[in-house]
Amino acid sequence: MQGINKTVAMVGALLLAVAAYAYGWHRGDSGQQPDLATDASADEEGRKTYYPNTEKLGKNEMRVISLGTGMPNQRKSQASACWLVELGLEIPYDLVNKVFVGHLHSDHIGDFAAWHIGGWVGGRQRAPRIWGPDGPEDHPEWGTKHFIDHQIESFSWDIDGRSGRLPTVAGQIEVNEFPHDEFSIIYDENGVKISAWPAVHIMAGPVSFSLEWKNRKFVFSSDTFPNQWFIEHAKNADIVIHETFGTIRQNIDLQGWDRANSALVSARVHTPPAAAGKVFSMVEPRMAIAYHFFNDENTWEDMYNEIRSTYDGPLTLAKDLLAWNVTDDEIKVREVVAQEAVWPAKSPYGTVPPTGDREELPTWLVDGILPLEDVMEAYYERQGVGDLYEEQVPKKQ
Repeated sequence: MQGINKTVAMVGALLLAVAAYAYGWHRGDSGQQPDLATDASADEEGRKTYYPNTEKLGKNEMRVISLGTGMPNQRKSQASACWLVELGLEIPYDLVNKVFVGHLHSDHIGDFAAWHIGGWVGGRQRAPRIWGPDGPEDHPEWGTKHFIDHQIESFSWDIDGRSGRLPTVAGQIEVNEFPHDEFSIIYDENGVKISAWPAVHIMAGPVSFSLEWKNRKFVFSSDTFPNQWFIEHAKNADIVIHETFGTIRQNIDLQGWDRANSALVSARVHTPPAAAGKVFSMVEPRMAIAYHFFNDENTWEDMYNEIRSTYDGPLTLAKDLLAWNVTDDEIKVREVVAQEAVWPAKSPYGTVPPTGDREELPTWLVDGILPLEDVMEAYYERQGVGDLYEEQVPKKQ
């Protein structure tokens, strides 16, 4: 991708990245919001909310959008973990083509197919790229490539049926594995550098990330308990997103967990809020963002007070569809106003015709088709594609 028009997704639930940039597209042919100028900026007076793709980013400006901030048991108001990082404007499928996966829990990767196949059906013209940690030497099946390969295999019927009807290259996927057990620079293109390092979460495999671009730095913990690698690599950042789970009492009282399991999951598998606050105090971001808990009227105050017991700097308790605009002068936090009933954005690369062989109906199914030639031929003519009618009539093999 050229210039500064780059988009990166730090992903948990991939479907939600697709949903957000689909209903965030507001161009004239896709339900543009009235009276919104596309050359506006976040600094414009009176812009208390963000309408996706209606504001230009400054030359050193980063925008982060929370697409999913909830817990493993998803709900409509808070989806699973997913964050969109924009270093440019406009995000059809072809531009949200770089996804970085922190670990392979279902609430962080479970909607892979909706992103992969949904983007292909939605107009993607180029192969997407995904980065994720490898597995330990004695458990290669814990690695990202194993997961992707078997996801694709499990959707064989779907993928084979679309091949030859959609651009073949756009249905492919580039998988980039990197070491889960050491610091490494995993992406360095177009002035954007992304690094990964070990995270402490249940067993070997998870990682945390940083993204550096110009004088901006973004850090995402994924799921982790506080650790030395995070403290070392998360300093001097504009935004630090660190997980913090609902409190032990919240999960006992509101989820019905038993005491021992609630304590183990809330305070050892994940980071309790006071510990997250201590991490924020140690790395001193311009803006700290706490996520991975249900942010409700009856929960947020406990979470806030726990974090504030160890941290007194700038803080956002995340919820879905917030936007942070990061400039030299300030970090502006707003709610996203997004339409739901819009069409996928058209590819900026134009349309690639379908390529490759395609599967056809077997004879016994062709024999079962209801003969509606008069209706179908007239329909093709009304739609302006009458010249395609004969070649698309199912033929016996």
